[in-house]
Amino acid sequence: MIELHIIGEGYTEERFIKELLVGHLANYGIKVVASIFVTKFDEETGKLYKGGISNYQKVKSDIMRRLTADKRECLRVTTMIDFYGLPADFPSYYQAYREEDPYRRVEILEAAFAEDIRDGRFVPYISLHEFEALIFSDPNKLRRIYFDNDKQIDGLVALSEEVNPELINDNPETCPSRRIKRAIRSYNKRFAGSRVAKAIGLNRIRSRCKHFDEWLLGLEGLTIAN
Repeated sequence: MIELHIIGEGYTEERFIKELLVGHLANYGIKVVASIFVTKFDEETGKLYKGGISNYQKVKSDIMRRLTADKRECLRVTTMIDFYGLPADFPSYYQAYREEDPYRRVEILEAAFAEDIRDGRFVPYISLHEFEALIFSDPNKLRRIYFDNDKQIDGLVALSEEVNPELINDNPETCPSRRIKRAIRSYNKRFAGSRVAKAIGLNRIRSRCKHFDEWLLGLEGLTIAN
C-alpha cells in the first residue's frame, strides 16, 4: 500500500486533506497522512512551529527530512502550496513569471521543484492561485454558513460563472480570498474553508479546476512501481 504524505500550507489545507482526500484516496489503496509544513524548530524546547511559508528552504527542508528519514519504496510525498504569495526564492520562480499563462507558470515551477528535490517519490503540486479558488467552483455553498449574505454571494456566483476559478488572479486586491473576504466580511478561512469545500464536493471541484484535477488523477494512479 502507498503511504502518501500530503503537506499543506496551513490548517485549512490540512483539514481539507483529512475531510475530502483521505477517504477518497483510500478507495485507490492509498493511505494518506495529512500534515502542515514545519517552518521552525526550537532546539531548546523541542517545539515545532507550523504553517505559513516565508521561503523555499523551509519547504525543502521539511520535504527532505521526511524522504531521508523514511526510505520505503511505498512512501510518497506531495504538497499543497498556494501559487499566490509564493516566495521568490522557489526554483525557476522568475523564469515562470515570464510566462503569461498561469498553467504554464505552475508547470515550470513544479518541474523545477521536482528537479531540486531529486527523489522519484516526490510529487509536487502548487495550487492555482490559492485554496479559495476551490470554493469558487461553487460559491453558492457559502450560503450554508453565511446565510445572511445572499446579495454578496450572488456576486461571487456571477463571477464564478464568468471565469475559470483557477484563473482568478493573484493580485492582492483581486485574489480569490480577498474577493470572498470583501463580499463576506466575517469570512474565516480556517473555520469555513474546508466546510464549504466539503459541501461542494470533489466532483464539482474537479470539473471546474483543471490543475487540481490533474494532481488528484496523478495521486489516484500512484503505485509502488512509479
